[in-house]
Amino acid sequence: MNKTITIFALSTCSHCKAAKKFLSDLDVAFDVKEVDLLEGEEKAMVIDEVKRYNPRLTFPTIIIDGDKVIIGFQDREIKEALGK
Repeated sequence: MNKTITIFALSTCSHCKAAKKFLSDLDVAFDVKEVDLLEGEEKAMVIDEVKRYNPRLTFPTIIIDGDKVIIGFQDREIKEALGK
């Protein structure tokens, strides 16, 4: 069963890069929103979305299937959530 994964990241964040590499190495499809590269209204909307999942607005914030939230690069927690 494929899971829908979104990573809210910062382009300069080493933990975000590690999380993206980890998911790529697991051969898992995911969407990335590089929050610091967005502008204007789109950026404001994405920040509001991140805050709904993670009020502290820290990165990476990883959302799996719209309800499982993993904050930071937690490799064990990511693997468990993906059943890997």
